[in-house]
Amino acid sequence: MIVTIFGATGLVGKQLITHCFAKGYTVRAFGRNIEHLIDADLRNENFEVIKGYVFDAEEVRKAIKGSDAVLSVIGGNFNGTDKARSVGLKNIIAQMELEGVKRIVALGGLGVLADANGKYLLEGENYPPEFLAVGLEHKTAYEYLKASTLDWTFICSPNILPLDADGLFETAAEAPVAKMEINAGNLALCMVNELSKNKYLHQRVGIGNV
Repeated sequence: MIVTIFGATGLVGKQLITHCFAKGYTVRAFGRNIEHLIDADLRNENFEVIKGYVFDAEEVRKAIKGSDAVLSVIGGNFNGTDKARSVGLKNIIAQMELEGVKRIVALGGLGVLADANGKYLLEGENYPPEFLAVGLEHKTAYEYLKASTLDWTFICSPNILPLDADGLFETAAEAPVAKMEINAGNLALCMVNELSKNKYLHQRVGIGNV
């Protein structure tokens, strides 16, 4: 399988590369500042580093062309001004549809999951105001996925810890789980496994350590 990873230089992105390699996948790592990925530890005949801008349609399309699936863990600031998580993902979706690449697993935030009344968690009175702007970005990204023709899964993560995978995590369709934190490695492992398991097609996913 050939997998294009957007946001490959971040905390979760680097873990995605590791877990894709463990599956024997060919990885295309896309990003603006990717030079540090080209080192002795990651050098591999199944690894391609692509320098590009997620808002550039042609660069994104070239990175996707010929891939079997896409993993998106696009980051950015928390005040909602850079729009990478929403408009960037919108561009990825558009280029996937043009290239006929159907499968994407994308990372979002906890606030996009549903509460007991079916409303977004970010709409609740007790939702932390400092996370509202980024939560709205994730909500917009989710709406773009939902309106697309793709086979998508949206992993809605709580607080991400800078730790490797230990396999001790749980997931739930459309709702949060008990633990409000997740190892970066467990998150990446879940996303890579979902590419082939297709357990949560066209669903939001809650996740947390156990």
